[in-house]
Amino acid sequence: MTPTKTNAARFLDSLGIPYEIREYEVDPEEFSALIVAEKIGLPAEQVFKTLLCLTHEREHVFAVVPGDAELDFKKLAQAAETRKTEMVSLKEVQPLTGYVRGGVTVFGAKKNFPVFVDETVGLFDVVSVSAGTRGVQVVLSPADYLRASKATVADLTKEKAGPSAPPSTRYARSGSAQDDKL
Repeated sequence: MTPTKTNAARFLDSLGIPYEIREYEVDPEEFSALIVAEKIGLPAEQVFKTLLCLTHEREHVFAVVPGDAELDFKKLAQAAETRKTEMVSLKEVQPLTGYVRGGVTVFGAKKNFPVFVDETVGLFDVVSVSAGTRGVQVVLSPADYLRASKATVADLTKEKAGPSAPPSTRYARSGSAQDDKL
């Protein structure tokens, strides 16, 4: 079977960036990044979800965070140098990005919105992001992801437990609505 060639894959091809396509069976009712991670055989902290957000100034930005973490809107606002940020409504996602819920990626999006990626991206040899369609992920090196996305690296996720908790608790499942926005 020939891997699906998506706009995101074509975008990476145009930059000469090596990647691997991993396809998985889609459950129409399931959007969890944790399920995607399981299906493609990577730990959830290596499968990054792309969230479209809105700043206080009504500008759009992408926040890219590990699949098992929850976006901290205050940290995103600080990274984006704005007063506050929030998720865009689901009905706005496709018109703004060209991608459907569960298939959003910064690669080949309709507009080049600023990209902010969680600092944990650098902890891994490879990371996975949506390839622009549900059921298809792109696996590539963090350095190549950062180069292709022109992302700003920042601490973007909520801490799972108090200050005395070990760093690994940061990656515990959040159970938030963000879990379904891969």
